Amino acid sequence: MKNATLSHAFLTVVTSLLFLWLAASDLFAQAKRDAGWPTYSNDPGGTRYSPASQIDRSNVAQLKAAWTYRTGALPQDPELDKKAAFEATPILADGKLFLSTPYDHVIALNPETGAKLWEFAPKLELPYGASEVTSRGVSAWREKSAKAGQLCALRIFIGTLDARLIALDGETGKPCTDFGEHGELDLAVGIKLRDPGDYQVTSAPAIFRNLVITGSSIGDNRAVTLERGIVRAYDVRTGKLRWSWDPIPWALKTEPRTGAGNAWSTISVDAERDLVFIPTGSASPDYFGGVRKGDDKWANSVVALRASTGEFVWGFQVVHHDIWDYDVASQPALFVWKDGTPAIAITTKMGRVFVLNRLTGVPLLPVGERPVPKSDIAGEEAWPTQPASTISVVPEKLSPEDAWGKDAQEKQWCVEKIKAARSGEIFTPPSLQGTLVFPSNVGGVNWGSAAYDPQRHLLFMDTNRLPILVKLIPRAEYEDARKNASDSDRLHGEFARQTGAPFAVFRTPLLAPSGLPCNAPPWGTVAAVDLFEGKQVWDVPLGTFIPGMNTGTITLGGPTVTAGGLVFTAAAMDNGLRAFDSETGKELWKYDLPAGGQATPMTYTLKGKQYLVIVAGGHGKLGTKQGDYVIAFTLP
Repeated sequence: MKNATLSHAFLTVVTSLLFLWLAASDLFAQAKRDAGWPTYSNDPGGTRYSPASQIDRSNVAQLKAAWTYRTGALPQDPELDKKAAFEATPILADGKLFLSTPYDHVIALNPETGAKLWEFAPKLELPYGASEVTSRGVSAWREKSAKAGQLCALRIFIGTLDARLIALDGETGKPCTDFGEHGELDLAVGIKLRDPGDYQVTSAPAIFRNLVITGSSIGDNRAVTLERGIVRAYDVRTGKLRWSWDPIPWALKTEPRTGAGNAWSTISVDAERDLVFIPTGSASPDYFGGVRKGDDKWANSVVALRASTGEFVWGFQVVHHDIWDYDVASQPALFVWKDGTPAIAITTKMGRVFVLNRLTGVPLLPVGERPVPKSDIAGEEAWPTQPASTISVVPEKLSPEDAWGKDAQEKQWCVEKIKAARSGEIFTPPSLQGTLVFPSNVGGVNWGSAAYDPQRHLLFMDTNRLPILVKLIPRAEYEDARKNASDSDRLHGEFARQTGAPFAVFRTPLLAPSGLPCNAPPWGTVAAVDLFEGKQVWDVPLGTFIPGMNTGTITLGGPTVTAGGLVFTAAAMDNGLRAFDSETGKELWKYDLPAGGQATPMTYTLKGKQYLVIVAGGHGKLGTKQGDYVIAFTLP
């Protein structure tokens, strides 16, 4: 009887251990299945790819809203709200969703329910002249040797619209007081601000080991002498400056001194190889380069720096001597080439895609220097050639024959407008007559960047096809030009002084009286490119301006691609969140958001369930419906 009791007890213990082992195995398997989204683009290399595959082609049409959270960000200020854009992509770190609002509030949510865990308000001091009112996201860093309950073991970093870099405790949302001064750094120190509100941070900082790295957003075309576009790396714990890099040091010798060349988009990181990849903008001002003669390196470039020191490794300039506002707005995407070579893909406002060796900057797909038109503006020395890739995803030419209108009368109106301006091939310089810049400063590809599927070696991007009329105005005629502008010009166009240059500038999209673009649709698309083959695979309109027609719309925001064979994007102006088949471009699902989705969606799995999350708050400058929604979708 005693032995029987022992045997029973032994069996009970074995059974319990087996149950615990099976439970642990199941948890391990589930953890392995779960896919996170720890940085702005999921991985530091900017691919916006998720291995999550629960949502796939066969079931995506069943997606339903699981939860909705409203930030309360809008309305806030009648004037600033007109510029506000909810462009954030949340990140998932330590089991929490973290995101930022257009006014830089940082919010932590429960990723399963959408319940708010905490909120931090940075108490911005923004003048009405602020260039941008947006934040694309935050970054996270974890102390590997942290003890349980340690304050700021997880640090959330945000760069603000009033040029601060702030570190927050991921658990409580309170500032990490050991970082800088009471948890923040003043990024304007040493910059010499020209105009309050025009030196800002709008993109999530990059994290490399124990460094947080940030560029800046600088308001365009105010003057020749603008703030310098210095990139800086700080110690994540103390805020001490570790290195800085000036993309255009030669600008200190120009008279008057030029500026900008700044990295306002997202920086990519290759931690294994100690490299960061900096996308840079144009030197100031955008539309006259007579002060900054030469090719203007390293403006309009992607530059590889040693991440630990800021040492220059290589650079690749996508535009020489930019006079079209063709800054590199996209985050570079890091991937592996077909022979195993570390590679980088650069998408551009021109719609050209450059593929390079990540270690050397040498092209993996051919790049040629092609002659481009000369400038007839006194003092301007346009560069005679421009880099041309084998991949281009948008048209590069506009003529009167390309005019479009919703009826014959409107088409003729557009024909006359195109005839009256200087137009033709890409890189036609700005003029006194007025030049139609096409592709324009909107893109091609803008800050939404690209998503890369490593299984199918396909690169996906949202594109634009919108001509912009750029007209140079002699300095002495500027005030009269502004005073005598038509109501239509004041509504849709932008006058900029370019102080210090002999010419001011006026720019406006080429829109017919109906408000539709004067070139033929589609006006915005989702495009897929096979990087290994160097060719476009598919290109489909994204959204519509005309119900019942696939016209596409202007797009601001980016795509996300998953192992489920899906591309998600909400960048169109018709408020639709869509899913496309990654191999064919077929639209498989659409959801009408309560406001504009000018952001990039993200996805993750939690406890074996996949979620798709998008912020929907619209874009003030673009004119989409504004709001304050964060929406998560799951399968039933």
